Amino acid sequence: MTTAGGAETVPARGAAGPADDLAALLADIRGCRACADEWPHEPRPVVRVGEATRILVCGQAPGRRVHESGLPFDDPSGERLREWMGIDRATFYGRPEIGVAAMAFCFPGTDPKGGDYPPPRRCAELWRARLLALLPKVELMLLVGGHAQAWALGDRRPMTEVVRDWRALAPDALPLPHPSWRNTAWLKRHPWFQAEVIPYVRLRVGEILSRDPLSS
Repeated sequence: MTTAGGAETVPARGAAGPADDLAALLADIRGCRACADEWPHEPRPVVRVGEATRILVCGQAPGRRVHESGLPFDDPSGERLREWMGIDRATFYGRPEIGVAAMAFCFPGTDPKGGDYPPPRRCAELWRARLLALLPKVELMLLVGGHAQAWALGDRRPMTEVVRDWRALAPDALPLPHPSWRNTAWLKRHPWFQAEVIPYVRLRVGEILSRDPLSS
């Protein structure tokens, strides 16, 4: 399935993706130091996917806390994201059907003006197409934040407009605002998100997780 903008494609179900190829690629990603000369901190790529991944959480880039722990969404943003998905922490990290692969795998650093720097395009350009090609069972992408939506969809509209058009992308992809506390005011200004989008996200996630994990 090609998403609305045609920029990023959910892998065709049933396509070839040998476990050894995926393991080798993940090893390469975790060893990547492409940005090492540009940052004051040591790169630490964070990615969590496997052959069984059906739900792929596509965030923007790890924050400082995730950089330190090495566990994606191991922060308050992750708690809110799991609430949106209707699952608990044990399910998020314990079910092989759930994977996390952000636009950039490393923490890009903190902007003195507030928040983190945007995810560098280099990371997605280096790795993203190759990784998605080896995740043939993915049937739902959660596109978390404006940077993820712009890259995956080729849609440069404001994040609010993209999320408001979520029905055009369902059931294969769902655009979400970033679950950061910084977006609490956005959530209050847009009650339709909680009323319309979140129930569908929970329904879709629940439907996928209710199936036999060994089924094709």
